[in-house]
Amino acid sequence: MTADTSKTAVNGIRTAIGVGGTLAVVVGVLILVWPGKTAIVVTAIIAIYAIAAGLAYAGFGVFTRDRGGWSRVGHIVLGLLFVVAGAVALTNLSRTAVWLAVFVGILVAVMWIVEGIVALSTLRDAPSMGWSIAYASLSIVAGVVLLFAPAWGVVLLWWILGFSLVVLGIMNIVRAFRYGSAHD
Repeated sequence: MTADTSKTAVNGIRTAIGVGGTLAVVVGVLILVWPGKTAIVVTAIIAIYAIAAGLAYAGFGVFTRDRGGWSRVGHIVLGLLFVVAGAVALTNLSRTAVWLAVFVGILVAVMWIVEGIVALSTLRDAPSMGWSIAYASLSIVAGVVLLFAPAWGVVLLWWILGFSLVVLGIMNIVRAFRYGSAHD
């Protein structure tokens, strides 16, 4: 690799890390300063994605001639469901954001409970039984608490996400400036 090519590659990587870090800081600050409004914006993005994906599915079903009838009908129905869901979400962004938060809270709660049960079921193979029991117990308790208060738990997770994005974003910006230097 020539020196110019190497320098170009390093600059590209630095730029990507820096842009990613900057975006993380911006989104993190938005979450911390306007948590509700940011949740609504995220919900709107998901709703718009659902509409776009729905149009793509429906278009696939309508315009693809080499597929069977049921495949085409299935794609059209799925597409219409996506479009309707996205449109309903866009017309009720605040309610959809709350519903999405509760759904994510319940999903994370169930995953933590299952993860804890799986950790308990593998105790025989665990290198450190005490740590495995502690991890499994904490995972199950956290999952149960979150299951009974999913909206509250998601608010806490949302704040943690905001703080994490700011800290990690700043770290990536620093990495971008230092990437490829002799000190790296």
